[in-house]
Amino acid sequence: MGTVLDMTDDSDLPPPSDRGLAVVTGASTGIGRAFAEILASEGFDLVIAADEGLIHDVADDLRVTGRRVTSVHVDLSAGVGVEHLHEVAMAQPGPVTVGILNAAIGVHGRFDEADIEAQLRLIDLNVRSTVHLASLLTRDMVMRAQGRLLLVSSIAGKGPGPGHATYAASKAFVHSFAEAIRHELRGTGVCVTSLLPGPTDTAFFERAGMQHTKVAQGPKDSAETVARQGFDALMAGKDQVVAGAARNRVQAAGAGLVPDPLAAGFAARQTQEDDDTVAEDRGRSKG
Repeated sequence: MGTVLDMTDDSDLPPPSDRGLAVVTGASTGIGRAFAEILASEGFDLVIAADEGLIHDVADDLRVTGRRVTSVHVDLSAGVGVEHLHEVAMAQPGPVTVGILNAAIGVHGRFDEADIEAQLRLIDLNVRSTVHLASLLTRDMVMRAQGRLLLVSSIAGKGPGPGHATYAASKAFVHSFAEAIRHELRGTGVCVTSLLPGPTDTAFFERAGMQHTKVAQGPKDSAETVARQGFDALMAGKDQVVAGAARNRVQAAGAGLVPDPLAAGFAARQTQEDDDTVAEDRGRSKG
């Protein structure tokens, strides 16, 4: 299921936060870690999760803020992992008042050539685990008539995404899902926000095998900027926010105006490998 590290001696811990507990997935690096840092600085206790042991080091770093931090090393692409994370969160002394559902992976390549198992795992993590954890968290939040849930989508989900078709489709699902359940939960005290970042300076491109693509070589926003804008939108009760530079908002706004074949052509060019970058990397590896 996963490993959990916590400070087990309550005498060494501060009292539970009046702001409650925030659950953050994909929190070992990038946008997820930036969210965890912001939430800790804003006075929330934390349960942070990731599929790598680095998450425990992140927890150590966050504890200097004086907040309670529990780290969970778990694979959320499996349903048992999602349930384990929820059980850990429910075992904490304070209620879960914020959920940041950020865990996701990408797969690069033409659909018929890309590894199908990798693409199915992407769906399990990006889509299935999001629905599963959102269901568990919102049920508790609705019972208490209090809670905020942020789902991390992407501007890649605003249109077809040749070169990373399954990823783009998964993010389209997340955005549509967030908007739908936000509407359903009106009047319950639970607010849902969809965050749509553009290209962000994280390890995502390398992990997805996209480090040589044009989009990966182009301008990027910092994870801290994206997370701060997402946090502010969540606290303000907004339905969605396109984070980062103005170019992201222009792209997102134009997505609904451009015919899908044209949008697909633009996306395909962005996910093509940059020949110069590939050649440079090959030269370095030979050297």
